[in-house]
Amino acid sequence: MEAIIAGLLNEFERGGMTKRQLIQSLALSAVAAAGAVPAVAATRPAFKTLAVNHISYGVADYARTRDFYADLLGMTVAKDDGRQCELSFGDTFIIPRKSRHPEGKTPFIDHVAYTIDDWDRAEVEAELKRRGLDPRPDTDNSFHIKDPDGFDLQICGKAMKA
Repeated sequence: MEAIIAGLLNEFERGGMTKRQLIQSLALSAVAAAGAVPAVAATRPAFKTLAVNHISYGVADYARTRDFYADLLGMTVAKDDGRQCELSFGDTFIIPRKSRHPEGKTPFIDHVAYTIDDWDRAEVEAELKRRGLDPRPDTDNSFHIKDPDGFDLQICGKAMKA
């Protein structure tokens, strides 16, 4: 987590992102690390979150980011296709990818994926729809939804790997 924050601050100080983008990225990173505990708990939560599955984000220089995390933090590089890769550590990973931003310079968080317990595709989809969250299928084992602030969240079963 410290490395992600340091990287975001470095990009801000170099002029690679605005203050607003920095704050949004820091907030989303903090939510991902904390497991997103709501201020007012529902009578019974819909799902039990087990872990942050992965964080996907766009970067200006994909190879530099890949090499930084592998060299500094010993993350294992996998599925490297020259535009993105998985950098794994423990049971989670990050996916740096070449930015889709028109100027290719602004780093951004693409989405955060959470692994939930007791995955049943039909039940998860039904619950997300019941809550008006418009689930978008991604794999047989995940859906994408938007949180109240418009951030893209991926809800995954235990075996999900990008």
